[in-house]
Amino acid sequence: MSVHAQGREAVAAARPNAGIDVSKEHLDAAWADRAERVGNDAGGWDVLAAKFKADQVDVVVLEASGGYEKAVACALQADGLAVVVLNARQARDFAKAMGQLAKTDRVDAQVLKQFAGVIARHPQREHYVRALPEAQRSYVAALVTRRRQLIDMRRAESNRLELAHEAARPSLRAILRALDKQLAVVDHDIDQYVRQHFKNLAKLLDSVTGIGEVTISTFIGMLGELGQLPRRPIAKLVGVAPLACDSGKHRGARSIWGGRADVRSVLYMATVSAVTHNPVIREFYERLIGKGKPKKVALVACMRKLLTIANAMVRDGTNWDESKHSKPA
Repeated sequence: MSVHAQGREAVAAARPNAGIDVSKEHLDAAWADRAERVGNDAGGWDVLAAKFKADQVDVVVLEASGGYEKAVACALQADGLAVVVLNARQARDFAKAMGQLAKTDRVDAQVLKQFAGVIARHPQREHYVRALPEAQRSYVAALVTRRRQLIDMRRAESNRLELAHEAARPSLRAILRALDKQLAVVDHDIDQYVRQHFKNLAKLLDSVTGIGEVTISTFIGMLGELGQLPRRPIAKLVGVAPLACDSGKHRGARSIWGGRADVRSVLYMATVSAVTHNPVIREFYERLIGKGKPKKVALVACMRKLLTIANAMVRDGTNWDESKHSKPA
């Protein structure tokens, strides 16, 4: 370990870390030898931020809780604290590994505090600390999320309409019309906002055959790391990187797992289109199929290729150039 790394680890070990268990109504926080419950509102966020800063807390770990963690995470970040947001599975697996089988809000906060200590001393801690979201990207993300919710509601109502009694059908059709109007409004708002604030980025991504407006807005709002990370980390972040499953002499099949499901779902649809209409992606797909790869494996590989190409384009600020990505004959 380098002298610099040793010094950083010593500083991290000297400072307390914090864990916060999040619920809709309140936050249970644990740091140093202290524990406190506050409301999950602006007043509670300010109380924790002030106490964390007074005690020189290094890393704060929160467990994702259906979106109730977003506001407090942003509030703590705005006060200069290093925030890590974990999903519930990661937190629970860590608790089990530590032998902590009981589960209460206070116990969970203590476990998250211990997890924060591990991340604080990790040589690549910056990969775990959540970047402060840009206000403009957060705006797009909120609209993209709302669009997905409207589509989910429309699908549910449409499915009900197929089997509905004649008496219920006027109501269902009225709701479908209302949802269509709201979708049109949200689509218009997304288009106008992206044109106003991300015109160049949108134009760059739009030069890729297969990547359309929905994929562009999703990348902008929910994948701010695009162009900032190397190809392997960005693929892992989205959940299209092949993960090993080896033990001893056993070599398990590689598979994708985890990542940002919202981004991955639109990337999948973009890749399906690209396999048909984008010569580079189509040639890559057909080459994999020709080698005997299952269609699903080939499609995931194409998803990864399309993502890494888009990542490189955003990184370099260059439009699509087929000659750069085609395999030489």
